[in-house]
Amino acid sequence: MTTTRLRAASPWTVLAICCCSLLLVSIDVTIVNIALPAIRRDLHSSLSGQQWVIDAYSLVLAAMLMFSGSLGDRLGRRRVFLVGLVAFTAASLACGLAPSLGWLVAFRIVQAVGGSMLNPVAMSIIVNTFREPAERARAIGVWAAVVGLSMALGPLVGGALVDGAGWRWIFWVNVPVGLATIALTWRWVPESRAVRPRRFDPLGQLLVAITLGCLTYAIIDAPHAGWTASSTLTLLVVAAIALAALLAFEPRRRDPLLELRFFRSVPFSTATVCAVAAFVAIGTFLFVNTLYLQDELGLSPLAAGVRTLPMAVLAGVCAPLSGRLVAAAGARLPLVVSGLATAAGAALLVPIDAGTSTPHLLLAYALIGIGFGLVNAPITNAATSGMPREQAGVAAAIASTSRQIGMALGVAVSGSMIAGTTGGLPSALPAVWWLVVGCGVAIVALGVLGTTARAQASAAAVLAAPEPEEQRESVGTGDPARGVGDAAGLHGRALDQGEAARTRRPSGGHRPRQGARPDAAGERIAQPR
Repeated sequence: MTTTRLRAASPWTVLAICCCSLLLVSIDVTIVNIALPAIRRDLHSSLSGQQWVIDAYSLVLAAMLMFSGSLGDRLGRRRVFLVGLVAFTAASLACGLAPSLGWLVAFRIVQAVGGSMLNPVAMSIIVNTFREPAERARAIGVWAAVVGLSMALGPLVGGALVDGAGWRWIFWVNVPVGLATIALTWRWVPESRAVRPRRFDPLGQLLVAITLGCLTYAIIDAPHAGWTASSTLTLLVVAAIALAALLAFEPRRRDPLLELRFFRSVPFSTATVCAVAAFVAIGTFLFVNTLYLQDELGLSPLAAGVRTLPMAVLAGVCAPLSGRLVAAAGARLPLVVSGLATAAGAALLVPIDAGTSTPHLLLAYALIGIGFGLVNAPITNAATSGMPREQAGVAAAIASTSRQIGMALGVAVSGSMIAGTTGGLPSALPAVWWLVVGCGVAIVALGVLGTTARAQASAAAVLAAPEPEEQRESVGTGDPARGVGDAAGLHGRALDQGEAARTRRPSGGHRPRQGARPDAAGERIAQPR
């Protein structure tokens, strides 16, 4: 089927539509955490139930990001974007109607499937809409600003909705925004796809899902079943077998889901681990801090949202600044400052209890916000630095997947620590915050390790190494998946990738489908009738 639009839309109109989808998905990170205590009371859920409300979404998003990006390249980005909007909007409506925790988790899974088709595909649409490097840089700057806006709005909007109308409205508020974005996308967003997209890797996709699902389930269930229980050990063994099979299978694939050869690059490997550490820290903070403010201090959802505003605002302010720092001084400085700020903020939280003063909390939240705001751009830059240009987007997608894995593990591990500690939340808080301190220290160490001359030499070796012939023949020209956290750091490498795409041409034997023309970058864009 040939996709058409009635008239040519301004690139900035397309950007505004894509940013609507970003707002939907990004605000979910903070708005759902604020509502967790209300969900627990209304649906009579346990601590592990609250963990699954967050982790069911994060895990599915992590498992689907790269697949959804390649799906857009193959089937058409506008088409996949619309499917994602419909799925996310319908699932948001269903989440608000959920009669029990089990149904809520199930609908969150559907919501994550839709969400995985939004931000990665939207970024590909933006990169293929803005052809000029300067305009594309400005567009990605707007995209990064929307991430910050969503972080700031989430606690306030979530708290106000839960206090004023009930927790179900944190999901229902997505419905009118989603419907409007669907209509605007149908009317204005052009279709595009890669001339030679990457092939699907269903076995790799299945093995990733099994590994992440079994590992997370074991961590969440272990405090209740026991770490040496047969069910826990079975889950851990299955996760290990699936991971081993993935590592053995992927190098044999023509177009692997996971490019293992990238891990020979020290900057890429350290950036991947750094992404996990950073998002373990933020996932732990958002989950545990909500429980502390509302359960331990007895604050209302709105009051709790206002308390966390310094973290959200500074994260939004520092995100675009981080991109400029990376451009001016490289990845090391923002990574080191990010790690130090995260560790310092978490260290201030180690001694907190019900009597801790508000200024003490606000200072800690501000430092954690600075750390989180600075970390995303250098992770993307370090992950893609030295990668083959046509594979830079795949490298960014792996880093983005690592972020979601870190978020899921942060919630799982911190919840497990609380559930397994005698005395519950108050007794577990010091250990939980020391975990975040450790993540901050790890970010500093990885930031230094991944930016040495020897590390850069390893990246250059990966760049110089010949790509396997079978993979070289099937590499797609479209931008692969990118996640929410990549927005602030995409400007440098995304521009290079777009410029490289302009120089590639489809093979002589390939003809674009009827009704479409290949553009300068080798993408298929539907002709308006």
